[in-house]
Amino acid sequence: MSPLVAADPPPLQTARLRLRCLTPSDAGFIQTLVNDADWLRYIGDKQVRTLDDAVAYIENGPRCSYRLYGHGLYAVEQRDTGTPIGLCGLIRRDTLPAPDIGFALLPAFRNQGYVTEAAAAVIAEGRQRHGLTRLLAIVSPGNEPSIAVIGKLGLAFERVIQLGSDPRPTLLYSRDYAVGAD
Repeated sequence: MSPLVAADPPPLQTARLRLRCLTPSDAGFIQTLVNDADWLRYIGDKQVRTLDDAVAYIENGPRCSYRLYGHGLYAVEQRDTGTPIGLCGLIRRDTLPAPDIGFALLPAFRNQGYVTEAAAAVIAEGRQRHGLTRLLAIVSPGNEPSIAVIGKLGLAFERVIQLGSDPRPTLLYSRDYAVGAD
């Protein structure tokens, strides 16, 4: 296991976005996002029904990941308005041999290139700050918009897997990066 990281990772900036660590004050946004119909269909029900549930999700998921690994799911905000529009980040799972890129946006912000922009920033940070040499992505069959983003990020289909006790098939994509290459 990695040693605990003392401080939250610094925010990331792109032309249109700011990616920052989630805090308990994001509970309302998280409650809305994780109960979106597409989240429930493709990612699954996280049992976040109340603001307290959302705070627990933030603390036990992303904030725990920041402390353990120095990265996790970040809040994705529009730079010009500060409006939170989704999540994007690297996730470490016991069931996978390398980090995977995760992302989700509120419906009003989809199909505008935000996910690709946010994911490219997360991958660059992972490579530069964390020495990422292999990246995975998991996606539910039929989630064509996410499969398209994964392809734009240069990940290739590897195989169908089953995650833990979940009986549903999951598509696994991967990309290897040369050590020391930009």
